[in-house]
Amino acid sequence: MIKNTLLTLFIGLTVVPAIAQKKLTLEDAVMNQYNAYYPERSTMVKWIPNTANYAFLSADYQTLFKANVKNNKKIELINTSKLSELTGKTVRWVNVLEWKDENAFYTLIENTYFLIDVSHKSAKKIAEVPENAENDVLHSKINAVAYTIDNNLFLTTKNETIQITNFDKQIVSGQAIARSEFGISGGIFWSPEGNYLAFYQKDESEVADYPLLNINTIPGTLKSIKYPMAGQKSEKSRVGIYNLKTHKTVYISPKGASDDYLTNLAWGPKEKYLYIAEVNRDQDHTKLQKYDINGTFIKTLFEEKSDKWTEPEHPVYFVNDQQFIWFNELKTGFSNLYLYNTDGKLVKQLTDHNWVVQDIIGYDDKGNVYYKGTGESPLETHYFMVNINSGFQCNLTEIAGTHKAIFSTDYKYMFDIYSNYETPNQEIIYDIVKRKKIRTVLTAENPYKNVTIGTAEYGTIKSADKKTDLYYRLIKPSNFDPTKKYPVLVYVYGGPHAQLVKNAWLGGASLWMYWLAEQGYLVYTVDNRGSANRGFEFESVIHRHLGDNEMADQMEGVKFLKSLPYVDADRLAVHGWSFGGFMTTSLMLRYPGVFTTGVAGGPVTDWKYYEIMYGERYMDRPKQNEEGYKKARLMEYVNHLEGDLLLIHGTVDDVVVMQHNLALVKAFVDNGVQVDFFPYPMHKHNVRGKDRVHLMTKVLNYVIEHNK
Repeated sequence: MIKNTLLTLFIGLTVVPAIAQKKLTLEDAVMNQYNAYYPERSTMVKWIPNTANYAFLSADYQTLFKANVKNNKKIELINTSKLSELTGKTVRWVNVLEWKDENAFYTLIENTYFLIDVSHKSAKKIAEVPENAENDVLHSKINAVAYTIDNNLFLTTKNETIQITNFDKQIVSGQAIARSEFGISGGIFWSPEGNYLAFYQKDESEVADYPLLNINTIPGTLKSIKYPMAGQKSEKSRVGIYNLKTHKTVYISPKGASDDYLTNLAWGPKEKYLYIAEVNRDQDHTKLQKYDINGTFIKTLFEEKSDKWTEPEHPVYFVNDQQFIWFNELKTGFSNLYLYNTDGKLVKQLTDHNWVVQDIIGYDDKGNVYYKGTGESPLETHYFMVNINSGFQCNLTEIAGTHKAIFSTDYKYMFDIYSNYETPNQEIIYDIVKRKKIRTVLTAENPYKNVTIGTAEYGTIKSADKKTDLYYRLIKPSNFDPTKKYPVLVYVYGGPHAQLVKNAWLGGASLWMYWLAEQGYLVYTVDNRGSANRGFEFESVIHRHLGDNEMADQMEGVKFLKSLPYVDADRLAVHGWSFGGFMTTSLMLRYPGVFTTGVAGGPVTDWKYYEIMYGERYMDRPKQNEEGYKKARLMEYVNHLEGDLLLIHGTVDDVVVMQHNLALVKAFVDNGVQVDFFPYPMHKHNVRGKDRVHLMTKVLNYVIEHNK
């Protein structure tokens, strides 16, 4: 395997002085990073089944084209005007859900599913769902759609509609459970042939209600959500299996405690068995359970235990009728692939990387498994192949950077889209079988070539325990002068499942950071221990004491900044959101005097106010870890504040509920400490749309005005 080379140190965006340069506005930086300033790219690429052709959309999403691997000739297949004519619907963009064959694809227009034949220019209605339907999932083999209305599950075909569940609002069917932890993103699971429909169900009757204020009514009204806080009553999960022939539903409940988590649901071959990972509430013990289609428990295939946590995020992946692949990060410290038989016996370890395998993409008839992972650099994303019989492995994307690969249905071709520090976007088609490049589809120009924009430096510092390299990004203004002193904004997240510094275009940075640099700032980010894609030891160091090691690493970043001759050590500011808001406020209060200014958005301020599934994984329950909860509780440190702190929160935040910020503000008031607070009415955890310009103006103006 060819190792990728990590690019570091002073890799910036090209400036073309011969053309008049445009100054970047903050509004442009916020609203146009993924619009006007997004590098040119092929849109919504999908391979057409069993061909050497691929389909893609025009940049405005109005026209569907196809092209062949051998040439760049575009052939128009259909456009929105024709789709409107064929379906009698208002079609705003071409939406290809999946290709049925080389001539037809499925689409959803308004609330109706159609099969569109591009060769005959015809449309066949498949199924129509109600306008208030949500979470709909199509099974194209039987032309049926499962969906939810409110908290119940429905099924519709061209001829009939069936209500599968009929419970009150406390019982939620067909939606994501466990607050979308454990890799859960949906709640409806068709069996391969469409004879059965499995679904998640959660009983929230014992979960506390949490009130959110709607200010758009006169008078204001309260909307209650179910929000299970750490240590309190949790939801109770079940899995339902609906038989489309008998119209009967059977249910699977946890084998352990009633509040165990049922996760990573997957069907086995031939629709005979269902596989579910059951995780205990303490999240330190996982069992892979096997059930038949009648909901009968067959056996526990294997178990995983840890003194910190177990966190299955991938269901079983079958490669044949008798063998499946399972992800495990506890055995080697890094997520790797393991081959098991259907009795739960380990056949072999397929990969043995000291880096993170992230996902399985597919499997071909030659025994090759295609998967993605970081590769040798944790800053990158690459695609790989391993043969389950011979063990042969190779890297399919050897160019350094962050890749997204799309494979043809026979796995003969790969459409590779990648970027890195120097490359905005490049697209290449490869012949996987012959292991050679066929052609370059697109090489994007630098979208900032006529914009005054600065440079970014990339490198490493040592973690606080001196054992690990931490990766940083330092953005400088276009007119950077090493003889001057610059103020710094430290942008921080620092929590699990996130990585801010990447070998990708802009290095993973938001464009507003480059805008701030042009105002005479340096913008610095380092991924501390506890963040993603570095292995279990690196990530689990946070267990039971959130904030401690993360802040220690951030302070190593501060030491590094202060060692630079062009950094004004007396003018350091810090900003972050969510876990980054927790980190920002923690740094201001527990390391007083280091930063003159902090802006914390949607911060966790007391982990006992946060939800069970995430909070208890990393902190255990409050009664199990009283010292850890108290130490991380920001109200304990309000008297330590030096400098200026702005707290921001969406008033209907259903992720980090507003109680966090209000309780912290009350502690400041109780102790006579002045602090600034700004709410965003009717916004949830993130401020989106045009109001985001207001948000970033508020944040950055505060930094500039107070960090003096």
